[in-house]
Amino acid sequence: MENKKKIGFFEKYLTLWVLICIVAGIVVGKIAGTSIHVLSDMNVFDVNIPVSILVWLMIYPMMVQIDFTSVKKAGTKPKGLILTVVMNWLVKPFTMAFFAWIFFDYLYAAFINPEEATEYIAGAILLGAAPCTAMVFVWSYLTDGDPAYTLIQVSVNDLIILVAFIPIVGLLLGVSNVEVPYDTLFASIITFVVIPLVAGIITRLWLIKLKGEEWFATVFLKNLKPVSILALLTTLVLLFAFKGQSIIDNPILVLLIAIPLIIQTYFIFFVTWGIGKWIKLPHTTCSPAAMIGASNFFELAVAVAIALFGIDSGAALVTVVGVLIEVPVMLSLVKFSNRYKY
Repeated sequence: MENKKKIGFFEKYLTLWVLICIVAGIVVGKIAGTSIHVLSDMNVFDVNIPVSILVWLMIYPMMVQIDFTSVKKAGTKPKGLILTVVMNWLVKPFTMAFFAWIFFDYLYAAFINPEEATEYIAGAILLGAAPCTAMVFVWSYLTDGDPAYTLIQVSVNDLIILVAFIPIVGLLLGVSNVEVPYDTLFASIITFVVIPLVAGIITRLWLIKLKGEEWFATVFLKNLKPVSILALLTTLVLLFAFKGQSIIDNPILVLLIAIPLIIQTYFIFFVTWGIGKWIKLPHTTCSPAAMIGASNFFELAVAVAIALFGIDSGAALVTVVGVLIEVPVMLSLVKFSNRYKY
């Protein structure tokens, strides 16, 4: 009998952990009062130091596990990679901005003032411009995706982030009438992408040479994984310590934010899935391509939102709601992919 594939314990209950962090953050904010703002003022070049450390601890473990030497194999099966790149960089950021604009500027006009709407749109744009790099390996595994090809897709995306994230974010924020502090945006990419990326590559090559690939995969990565999760949860507690009161005052706000994010997720997945079947991609390639497009590199989005707009901003809140909906929505798409496997 074939063993049923299972999602890891922390990943499976990520939504629950986020909800616990929301409650814990609100409680911490109530107890600490205004004294907690000491942490928000610890900035260098408008990048918050405590949050930067936590986010670096989130992202570094992901960068370590990516084998960028797989990129040289990208040309062997180009259709799946082309679909991934087109959907993630030429479609997804713009549809996310469109849905955010429709909902926050128009459909929610009676509930959200224009200043708040602008920040919420900015947060959605940051999510849309950050394709998934880590959790997609879980979704690919659960849908019998080709792990080697998924690695190629993710590795290429991570390299594209280095050159495409800033121009796309800058363009869409500018169109949405958001002032773009490019110095902070550049500093964020250096802090949250370039440094952990270089550190991850060096660490991977050094440890594999020193200890071997088996030890690296079964010992080092296994022990490093909880660091990323704990850093993410600590960041969320800190964020809700600042933002908790606004949620208490307006509890429906999280639901309002979640609706366009959920619509975007399903829209991108089914468009990518449909195109993949149309161009006759095998399921093992099509499913991960659709999963990458649907999910987000929410750690990067959270980090940049905090750096650009502050830890208590509406933009940061939107990126956290993205974390909140990620697992249940993606698990529903895993079920669809497995049910209609071809």
